[in-house]
Amino acid sequence: MERIFFVGLAIFAGGSLAAKHVFVSEDRRFYEAQQYCQSKYTDLSPLTNDLEEQVFRKSVKDGQSGWIGIYWDDGQRKWICVGGVVYRDQTWKTFPGIWDRVYWTREKWISKNGGTPSNFFCLNLIVVQEEKTWEEALEHCRGNHDDLTSLLSETENRLAQREIQDPTITQRVWVGLRFLGDTWLWVNGDPLEFQAWTQTGDPDQQSPVQKRCGALTKQGEWENRDCQEKLNFICI
Repeated sequence: MERIFFVGLAIFAGGSLAAKHVFVSEDRRFYEAQQYCQSKYTDLSPLTNDLEEQVFRKSVKDGQSGWIGIYWDDGQRKWICVGGVVYRDQTWKTFPGIWDRVYWTREKWISKNGGTPSNFFCLNLIVVQEEKTWEEALEHCRGNHDDLTSLLSETENRLAQREIQDPTITQRVWVGLRFLGDTWLWVNGDPLEFQAWTQTGDPDQQSPVQKRCGALTKQGEWENRDCQEKLNFICI
């Protein structure tokens, strides 16, 4: 049964990257763009590692460019990602001056004045407040949106955690983590590089027998849970 289910996932997951990032063709200053993304989606798109940018590029059409979620913090004297994570490459544009916000183009990143009206990109994590088993959640996401979400960095993990703090949301929510064969994977096909497993010492976490589906807690940790448990979930 597990092998059959895995084959079904592999076939169904094709083309599942496009909905994670949304291009907004409106000219807004950086902070206005961020407010727009936070009100309608999740936040400006974070590109904090190579994998995130690879996934992002697959959803961006030729000719699209705009603000992404990285900015210079004068107090810390560092580049910061939305969600509060320090950007990994602090040698990039070491003295930005007024050119203190990051503008993405397919050819290169550009530092620009945040007061310049520009198009922008939003990260789109959709919290669904219906309680479903993991497989029901997967079916819902693929039928109504795109897929259960992957979380590719500390920044994405923090932003997802921020989205589920409402007390009406279950204490943990399903994400696209599934143990199949002998490994954990993202069902949309993204590589599993960043990890945020809870440090419980539970031997069933690495080689689970019953708890073979992954959830994100309100504390920002990943837990393996029984797939038949009914939780809210995050789609892209």
